[in-house]
Amino acid sequence: MPEVRFHHIPLACPDSYTRHFGFVRPRVIALGEGQIAFIRNREMYLELFQATAAGPIVEAKLAAMGADANVVVGPLDFDTFIPGWRSVWLRDPAGDLVQITQGFTDQTDPPPLPPA
Repeated sequence: MPEVRFHHIPLACPDSYTRHFGFVRPRVIALGEGQIAFIRNREMYLELFQATAAGPIVEAKLAAMGADANVVVGPLDFDTFIPGWRSVWLRDPAGDLVQITQGFTDQTDPPPLPPA
């Protein structure tokens, strides 16, 4: 079985982590008038987004989970943003939403934060 490693945690919150907690912005994805900003502190990522009112790794994990894989969304491809980026969202036994992703890479030159 492949090693399980956490890559990032998605949150609906402001970008204050870079100002106060030592995070950097390795990638920003524009979504119409909004955006998804990935911030990183060492090897841990947070996925920040504005809330409103499967390649081999993804498919291998789903196959290994079998009937225990409670797929909510996906697998979906995000090649428009990052070639090879693919994700699926599942519910764990407690009902929490878990994203399994592959192919995410840092952006070479993400835009700076807007002024506070």
